[in-house]
Amino acid sequence: MDWGTVTTEDLIEALREVDWSSPPRPLSEFFSRFTFPRSSSKWNSRLKCNLYYYRTNYFLMIVAILALGFLRRPLAIIAALLTTLSVAFLNDSFAGTFSEKVSRTVRQFSPHLAAKMRPPLTPVIRGRPSAKRAIFICGRPRWVFVLVFSLASFFLWFVSCGLLTVLWAFLIGLLSTILHASFRTPNLKARLNTFREEFRAVWRNYSEL
Repeated sequence: MDWGTVTTEDLIEALREVDWSSPPRPLSEFFSRFTFPRSSSKWNSRLKCNLYYYRTNYFLMIVAILALGFLRRPLAIIAALLTTLSVAFLNDSFAGTFSEKVSRTVRQFSPHLAAKMRPPLTPVIRGRPSAKRAIFICGRPRWVFVLVFSLASFFLWFVSCGLLTVLWAFLIGLLSTILHASFRTPNLKARLNTFREEFRAVWRNYSEL
Protein backbone atom coordinates (compact mmCIF):
# COMPACT_ATOMS: atom_id res chain seq x y z
CA MET A 1 0.00 0.00 0.00
CA ASP A 2 1.31 3.42 -0.97
CA TRP A 3 0.48 5.57 2.05
CA GLY A 4 1.46 8.68 0.12
CA THR A 5 -1.71 8.35 -1.96
CA VAL A 6 -3.96 7.80 1.07
CA THR A 7 -5.90 10.93 1.94
CA THR A 8 -6.72 12.09 5.46
CA GLU A 9 -10.39 11.20 4.90
CA ASP A 10 -9.41 7.66 3.86
CA LEU A 11 -7.25 7.28 6.97
CA ILE A 12 -10.03 8.49 9.27
CA GLU A 13 -12.53 6.15 7.57
CA ALA A 14 -10.11 3.22 7.96
CA LEU A 15 -9.56 4.01 11.66
CA ARG A 16 -13.33 4.22 12.15
CA GLU A 17 -13.99 0.81 10.61
CA VAL A 18 -10.93 -1.16 11.80
CA ASP A 19 -11.03 -3.40 14.86
CA TRP A 20 -9.54 -1.59 17.89
CA SER A 21 -9.68 -4.63 20.18
CA SER A 22 -6.27 -5.85 19.02
CA PRO A 23 -3.59 -5.69 21.75
CA PRO A 24 -0.98 -2.92 21.60
CA ARG A 25 2.40 -3.53 20.00
CA PRO A 26 5.22 -4.50 22.41
CA LEU A 27 7.20 -1.62 23.89
CA SER A 28 10.41 -3.12 22.52
CA GLU A 29 8.93 -2.70 19.04
CA PHE A 30 7.21 0.61 19.78
CA PHE A 31 10.51 2.25 20.82
CA SER A 32 12.74 0.26 18.48
CA ARG A 33 14.22 2.44 15.73
CA PHE A 34 13.91 6.12 14.94
CA THR A 35 15.21 7.93 11.88
CA PHE A 36 14.65 11.33 10.34
CA PRO A 37 12.44 11.25 7.21
CA ARG A 38 14.35 12.10 4.06
CA SER A 39 11.59 14.15 2.42
CA SER A 40 8.14 15.55 3.08
CA SER A 41 6.54 12.77 1.02
CA LYS A 42 8.40 10.13 3.06
CA TRP A 43 7.27 11.86 6.26
CA ASN A 44 3.65 11.97 5.06
CA SER A 45 3.67 8.26 4.18
CA ARG A 46 5.43 7.27 7.44
CA LEU A 47 3.04 9.33 9.57
CA LYS A 48 -0.07 7.66 8.11
CA CYS A 49 1.43 4.18 8.25
CA ASN A 50 2.46 4.49 11.92
CA LEU A 51 -0.83 6.08 12.95
CA TYR A 52 -2.66 3.10 11.51
CA TYR A 53 -0.26 0.40 12.69
CA TYR A 54 0.32 1.71 16.26
CA ARG A 55 -3.23 3.05 16.73
CA THR A 56 -3.80 1.09 19.96
CA ASN A 57 -0.48 2.22 21.43
CA TYR A 58 -1.22 5.87 20.67
CA PHE A 59 -4.71 5.59 22.11
CA LEU A 60 -3.42 4.08 25.37
CA MET A 61 -0.61 6.64 25.55
CA ILE A 62 -3.04 9.55 25.30
CA VAL A 63 -5.33 7.96 27.90
CA ALA A 64 -2.36 7.46 30.25
CA ILE A 65 -1.28 11.10 29.87
CA LEU A 66 -4.83 12.24 30.58
CA ALA A 67 -5.01 9.97 33.65
CA LEU A 68 -1.78 11.43 35.05
CA GLY A 69 -3.25 14.91 34.78
CA PHE A 70 -6.35 13.96 36.82
CA LEU A 71 -4.96 12.01 39.76
CA ARG A 72 -6.40 14.59 42.19
CA ARG A 73 -9.66 15.18 40.31
CA PRO A 74 -12.05 12.19 40.57
CA LEU A 75 -14.81 13.90 38.57
CA ALA A 76 -12.32 14.72 35.83
CA ILE A 77 -11.34 11.04 35.63
CA ILE A 78 -15.00 10.09 35.15
CA ALA A 79 -15.35 12.83 32.54
CA ALA A 80 -12.28 11.50 30.73
CA LEU A 81 -13.76 7.99 30.70
CA LEU A 82 -17.06 9.28 29.29
CA THR A 83 -15.23 11.28 26.65
CA THR A 84 -13.18 8.23 25.73
CA LEU A 85 -16.34 6.14 25.37
CA SER A 86 -18.08 8.79 23.26
CA VAL A 87 -15.10 8.81 20.88
CA ALA A 88 -14.82 5.00 20.90
CA PHE A 89 -18.50 4.70 19.93
CA LEU A 90 -17.59 6.29 16.59
CA ASN A 91 -15.70 3.11 15.72
CA ASP A 92 -18.00 0.54 14.10
CA SER A 93 -16.28 -2.50 15.60
CA PHE A 94 -16.27 -1.12 19.16
CA ALA A 95 -19.89 0.00 18.95
CA GLY A 96 -21.02 -3.43 17.74
CA THR A 97 -18.98 -5.30 20.37
CA PHE A 98 -20.19 -3.02 23.17
CA SER A 99 -23.83 -3.43 22.14
CA GLU A 100 -23.49 -7.20 21.92
CA LYS A 101 -21.89 -7.55 25.36
CA VAL A 102 -24.44 -5.27 27.04
CA SER A 103 -27.35 -7.12 25.39
CA ARG A 104 -25.88 -10.46 26.42
CA THR A 105 -25.55 -9.30 30.03
CA VAL A 106 -29.09 -7.88 30.13
CA ARG A 107 -30.47 -11.09 28.60
CA GLN A 108 -29.37 -13.02 31.70
CA PHE A 109 -31.63 -10.90 33.91
CA SER A 110 -34.42 -9.76 31.57
CA PRO A 111 -34.87 -11.50 28.20
CA HIS A 112 -37.84 -9.24 27.43
CA LEU A 113 -35.73 -6.08 27.85
CA ALA A 114 -32.90 -7.63 25.84
CA ALA A 115 -35.33 -8.30 22.98
CA LYS A 116 -36.15 -4.57 22.85
CA MET A 117 -32.43 -3.79 22.55
CA ARG A 118 -32.11 -5.57 19.22
CA PRO A 119 -31.30 -3.31 16.24
CA PRO A 120 -34.02 -2.90 13.58
CA LEU A 121 -33.78 -5.02 10.47
CA THR A 122 -32.33 -3.38 7.35
CA PRO A 123 -34.59 -3.72 4.28
CA VAL A 124 -33.06 -5.84 1.53
CA ILE A 125 -33.81 -5.26 -2.16
CA ARG A 126 -32.64 -7.84 -4.70
CA GLY A 127 -30.25 -9.41 -2.25
CA ARG A 128 -28.62 -6.12 -1.26
CA PRO A 129 -29.30 -3.70 1.62
CA SER A 130 -31.41 -0.76 0.47
CA ALA A 131 -29.06 1.69 2.23
CA LYS A 132 -25.74 1.75 4.01
CA ARG A 133 -25.98 -0.26 7.21
CA ALA A 134 -26.58 2.05 10.16
CA ILE A 135 -24.88 1.34 13.47
CA PHE A 136 -27.13 0.77 16.49
CA ILE A 137 -26.13 0.43 20.14
CA CYS A 138 -28.58 -1.41 22.37
CA GLY A 139 -31.34 -0.85 19.82
CA ARG A 140 -30.77 2.90 19.58
CA PRO A 141 -28.94 4.88 16.87
CA ARG A 142 -25.27 5.38 17.63
CA TRP A 143 -25.51 9.16 17.64
CA VAL A 144 -27.82 9.00 20.69
CA PHE A 145 -25.10 7.39 22.82
CA VAL A 146 -22.42 9.69 21.45
CA LEU A 147 -24.55 12.75 22.24
CA VAL A 148 -25.54 11.60 25.74
CA PHE A 149 -22.01 10.61 26.76
CA SER A 150 -20.56 13.81 25.28
CA LEU A 151 -23.03 16.05 27.14
CA ALA A 152 -22.41 14.18 30.41
CA SER A 153 -18.64 14.48 29.99
CA PHE A 154 -18.86 18.21 29.19
CA PHE A 155 -20.94 18.77 32.33
CA LEU A 156 -18.40 16.91 34.48
CA TRP A 157 -15.55 18.82 32.87
CA PHE A 158 -17.30 22.06 33.79
CA VAL A 159 -18.03 20.96 37.38
CA SER A 160 -14.52 19.64 38.02
CA CYS A 161 -12.89 22.74 36.50
CA GLY A 162 -10.52 20.41 34.66
CA LEU A 163 -11.18 21.53 31.10
CA LEU A 164 -7.93 23.50 30.87
CA THR A 165 -6.02 20.54 32.28
CA VAL A 166 -7.49 18.15 29.75
CA LEU A 167 -6.64 20.51 26.92
CA TRP A 168 -2.99 20.65 27.99
CA ALA A 169 -2.85 16.89 28.57
CA PHE A 170 -4.51 16.18 25.23
CA LEU A 171 -2.13 18.52 23.40
CA ILE A 172 0.87 16.81 25.03
CA GLY A 173 -0.50 13.38 24.09
CA LEU A 174 -1.24 14.52 20.54
CA LEU A 175 2.23 16.07 20.16
CA SER A 176 3.86 12.89 21.49
CA THR A 177 1.86 10.82 19.02
CA ILE A 178 2.83 12.98 16.06
CA LEU A 179 6.51 13.01 17.05
CA HIS A 180 6.64 9.24 17.46
CA ALA A 181 4.75 8.58 14.23
CA SER A 182 7.05 10.99 12.38
CA PHE A 183 10.37 9.48 13.49
CA ARG A 184 9.51 5.80 14.07
CA THR A 185 10.79 3.87 11.07
CA PRO A 186 8.06 1.53 9.71
CA ASN A 187 9.25 -2.05 10.07
CA LEU A 188 8.43 -5.13 8.03
CA LYS A 189 5.49 -6.01 10.30
CA ALA A 190 3.87 -2.64 9.63
CA ARG A 191 4.24 -3.06 5.87
CA LEU A 192 2.85 -6.61 5.95
CA ASN A 193 -0.05 -5.42 8.11
CA THR A 194 -0.97 -2.71 5.61
CA PHE A 195 -0.88 -5.23 2.76
CA ARG A 196 -3.15 -7.56 4.75
CA GLU A 197 -5.61 -4.75 5.50
CA GLU A 198 -5.59 -3.75 1.83
CA PHE A 199 -6.40 -7.34 0.83
CA ARG A 200 -9.25 -7.46 3.35
CA ALA A 201 -10.69 -4.23 1.96
CA VAL A 202 -10.54 -5.56 -1.61
CA TRP A 203 -12.07 -8.89 -0.54
CA ARG A 204 -14.86 -7.09 1.37
CA ASN A 205 -15.72 -5.02 -1.71
CA TYR A 206 -15.67 -8.17 -3.85
CA SER A 207 -17.98 -10.05 -1.49
CA GLU A 208 -20.51 -7.22 -1.60
CA LEU A 209 -20.92 -7.55 -5.37
